[in-house]
Amino acid sequence: MSEGNKSRTVAATNMNEESSRSHAVFKITLTHTLYDVKSGTSGEKVGKLSLVDLAGSERATKTGAAGDRLKEGSNINKSLTTLGLVISALADQSAGKNKNKFVPYRDSVLTWLLKDSLGGNSKTAMVATVSPAADNYDETLSTLRYADRAKHIVNHAVVNEDPNARIIRDLQEEVEKLREQLTKAEVSNELTAKSEYKEENSQNQLNIQ
Repeated sequence: MSEGNKSRTVAATNMNEESSRSHAVFKITLTHTLYDVKSGTSGEKVGKLSLVDLAGSERATKTGAAGDRLKEGSNINKSLTTLGLVISALADQSAGKNKNKFVPYRDSVLTWLLKDSLGGNSKTAMVATVSPAADNYDETLSTLRYADRAKHIVNHAVVNEDPNARIIRDLQEEVEKLREQLTKAEVSNELTAKSEYKEENSQNQLNIQ
């Protein structure tokens, strides 16, 4: 993360002395390998953590950006717009308005990187940073609307496990249950047979007498 931050472009504008000129995405992937001694089978559970620092949207008239700074601001705004469209499409799907609505993940590198974090098998939290200054009213309102749309995305996260390993485990559990039922049935049959044998012997003794 430290090395990534070193290569991240930061520059001064009229609104911020240290303005981030790019987004930052930090990903950690954890793989848990499971091994079943009884069956000799193995499987994996995989988890991903994505930490994202989004650069803020900006207006050239306020930032006074020119040249490379202007291009950077334009690219930032474009990716944030695409992210907004993705969030809106996912929110509509969650609300049941249009289950087949196209989600433009590929329209931006940012949204493509965050595909699994936004609409995949995930839990997502967004922290919106706003300014209390009156002259930033429009930006603050836009940010709050952005966050409000994201809040309406509903994902149902489940454990990322190798499906084959899960099927094998479920089948093994079912086999164990059937074995237990079979053992109980055999014990029950054995007790019944003994009971019937005793009754038969007792009856035979009575007949002899």
